[in-house]
Amino acid sequence: MKRKDFLQLSAFGLGGLLIPGIAHATEPLRWMNERLDRSIKKSLADAALEAAKAAGATYADVRISRYLQQSVNTRELRVQGISNSTSYGVGVRVIVNGTWGFAATSTVTKEGIVDCARTAVAIAKANSILQKEPVILAPQKGLGEKSWKTPIEKNPFDIPINEKVELLMEVNSKAMEAGAGFITSSLSFVLEDKYYANTDGSYFDQELHRMWPNFTVTVVDKTTGKFKTRDALSCPIARGYEYLTSADKEKMQGPAGVMLYRYGYDMVEDAILAAQQAKEKHSAKSVIPGKYDLVLDPSNLGLTIHESIGHSTELDRVLGYEANYAGTSFATLDKWESKNFRFGSDIVNVFGDRKQKYFLNTIGYDDDGVPSKEWDIIKNGILVNYQVTRDQAHILNLKESQGCSHADSWDKVQFQRMPNVSLRPGKKKLSVQEMIKGVENGIYILGRGSYSIDHQRYNFQFGGQLFYEIKNGQITGMLEDVAYQSNTQEFWNSCVQICDESDYRCFGTFRDGKGQPGQVSAVSHGCSSTRFNNINVLNTRA
Repeated sequence: MKRKDFLQLSAFGLGGLLIPGIAHATEPLRWMNERLDRSIKKSLADAALEAAKAAGATYADVRISRYLQQSVNTRELRVQGISNSTSYGVGVRVIVNGTWGFAATSTVTKEGIVDCARTAVAIAKANSILQKEPVILAPQKGLGEKSWKTPIEKNPFDIPINEKVELLMEVNSKAMEAGAGFITSSLSFVLEDKYYANTDGSYFDQELHRMWPNFTVTVVDKTTGKFKTRDALSCPIARGYEYLTSADKEKMQGPAGVMLYRYGYDMVEDAILAAQQAKEKHSAKSVIPGKYDLVLDPSNLGLTIHESIGHSTELDRVLGYEANYAGTSFATLDKWESKNFRFGSDIVNVFGDRKQKYFLNTIGYDDDGVPSKEWDIIKNGILVNYQVTRDQAHILNLKESQGCSHADSWDKVQFQRMPNVSLRPGKKKLSVQEMIKGVENGIYILGRGSYSIDHQRYNFQFGGQLFYEIKNGQITGMLEDVAYQSNTQEFWNSCVQICDESDYRCFGTFRDGKGQPGQVSAVSHGCSSTRFNNINVLNTRA
């Protein structure tokens, strides 16, 4: 049964039994003190699993999840909003008669969870009337009791609010001193306390942290009334508050006076540079449309990887089971089965994983009970694999899942979501400065901008934040109104150089949307600065 059919049947038949998520204001320290002991969570999970089996389930899993989110938002020298919210509940998923069933509850008691499990079984039985093919799960050995935590040094929720406000006020005031007329800035933090158990015999307790510092600087030309902006070059990251205090060890001097941040970020420094660069944009030359060699910084290329490779290699999109938000995919099974479909040039090697330190989708275990792992998706330019979950692995004749199951809340059913999808760095020593020296007529692009891609993840157009003209191996000045246009296969086959691992950096997003009803997930993409030859560039002002 396709996921969308399962959801429609559940909504039509017994959907009224699903209890929606409840989010409310909370105080972070109180939230952390109220977290259940692991032994209590195991007892509750066992009650759900036993109830599901007694009602006829051949498989069951349960997620007891609590989410804490905090955001601090400012504009110029004013605080616009501070919020703390939490959501807490249980989701139970079962297989009965070869059919999925799912139910959720915010009543986190033994009685509430047992009732929820029985409801999930009833939904599965109702769905099984129309099930054409039974669910087949890839084998996964039960791993007993395990725990995993995002590696952090400073818990962001232990940092006082006034300290976070002071940082944003300094960011804003320094940007305004550097010429910004307007600036909005924010800090966002997420903590997931997730307990997972299944009838295979796995019990996983995980604590996941994410954070995102962000801003937008605007500089107005008072003579013309025109304005130019530059967004932060920060990266959403799975790290503690030390991300904002360890920048001196984690940054590199890039071309054209640009600072390149790795796993530490100097928000004040970037805001000052943003104001200076937004001012420079007012006198920048408008790009002449044509063919250029592009040098793409990870802060720009990460989004292109996400849209053109990440989404196109999700197996449910490839099969046509999923089309919401991002369409289906041109990378169909016949291309993979041919074993010689050239997705990119020989140096293009793309892998999926949930293991890279500080990456947003790095975890210990997925929502199918599968440990994190790494696998090739594109090898030497050839499409060799996709992203799969336990109930999809048999379609590719895989012996095990790749661990790509995720739900964004306890009251949502888990399904296939994108892992960290990354471009391997080049093997030969090569810095971005050395790469630029070999370009005769090109553009160096940084930062995420507006974009457009078709529903087959094929034809696309991407912008950016900063654009610099390259002539005869030298950066000659800033450009404006730049967007590059190509199709996925043509673009990745034009890849001719990739910087080495010393330039490897992270791109990420908190809000990758998929599914119906919609869910969002956080995901990262790693890469080094990369050169693409003879790419069509448009002038967006024309």
